[in-house]
Amino acid sequence: MTAPINGYCDPRFEAVKAAFETNFREHGDIGASVAITLDGAFVVDLWGGHLDEERTKPWQEDTLVNVWSSTKTMAAMSLLLLADRGEVDLHAPAAKYWPEFSQGGKEAVEVRHFLSHMAGLSGMTEPVEGDRLYDWEWMTSALARQEPWWEPGTQSGYHALTQGHLIGEIVRRVTGQSIGNFFRQEIAEPTNADFHIGAGEELDERIGNLVPPEDTVSPDPETIAGRTFANPAVDATEPRKREWRAAEIPAANGQGNARSIVRAQTAMANGGKAFGKTLMSEAGTRRVFEKQSEGTDLVLGVPLVFGMGYGLNSALLPISPNPNTCFWGGYGGSSVIIDQDARLCFSYVMNKMESGLLGDPRGFGLAAAMYASLQT
Repeated sequence: MTAPINGYCDPRFEAVKAAFETNFREHGDIGASVAITLDGAFVVDLWGGHLDEERTKPWQEDTLVNVWSSTKTMAAMSLLLLADRGEVDLHAPAAKYWPEFSQGGKEAVEVRHFLSHMAGLSGMTEPVEGDRLYDWEWMTSALARQEPWWEPGTQSGYHALTQGHLIGEIVRRVTGQSIGNFFRQEIAEPTNADFHIGAGEELDERIGNLVPPEDTVSPDPETIAGRTFANPAVDATEPRKREWRAAEIPAANGQGNARSIVRAQTAMANGGKAFGKTLMSEAGTRRVFEKQSEGTDLVLGVPLVFGMGYGLNSALLPISPNPNTCFWGGYGGSSVIIDQDARLCFSYVMNKMESGLLGDPRGFGLAAAMYASLQT
């Protein structure tokens, strides 16, 4: 039995609603949400299905789940906001703001290398044992001590969990605030985005558990990819822990849904403005498209083009028919697309995880239906 689909869909985007229904009928979705803004206004805001595999509890309008690496778009946006205000120079050495980071031969690593996964710190050398992953000071101090795994600035290697701590420590050194607090005050609250990096206990009753993927493949432990995912090693059930939810892990533990992601990210698609608020200049949003790397990622093993904090649309990985489009996604299937040419912002969030890190047919199908709707 499939729970009914709830919410709003502009008639022009009926194909998106049909694709959403297909995900439940044919692609195994249990509970999910999809949202789209066009020119800063919602044209799709749908949710449906269930919170549990037994399909007894319905996915509600305000249900939240862990969106894994879709959280990275929030961390990146926070740093781009500071860059737009002139408080951070993305081309400056990271050690300008974080002096301890210059250890281990990292004096020349620039802030932009954090945004583009080029810092050579895709995983941790020191064992992340016990509750160390939840200890901000320990994580950032260990990263400051660590020697890079490859020459920084030469190519990308996906910083699966470490990117958020690297970006977040720059934010903390510059503003005096944790990135979770900065994001909440500067982005989430002005846009009314129900998205949380560090979730209080009061949110637990709204947070649904993820259903782990059936198939997982572990990379060769001797490779950079294997070392990245082995330390810190995070199980797909980790987000069920209160300690995980309470911590700030800005690369992976954001709690949200499609609507909240789109509320936060719409300004990036809409010249820096969203829902009556101006978050940054249009030029500030354009910085995403300053290409930083192009080629096969050392960790993900697929050809990628990275800009400032987001993956870029390219012939290597075509996401959109429009060139000025950026994106990212989360482990299991959540996804975010920001199309500055069409002034379009899209997100899909679900609880039934598939094994991919860069999306799967559910999100791709919804995005394809969205672009087909624009042609009608």
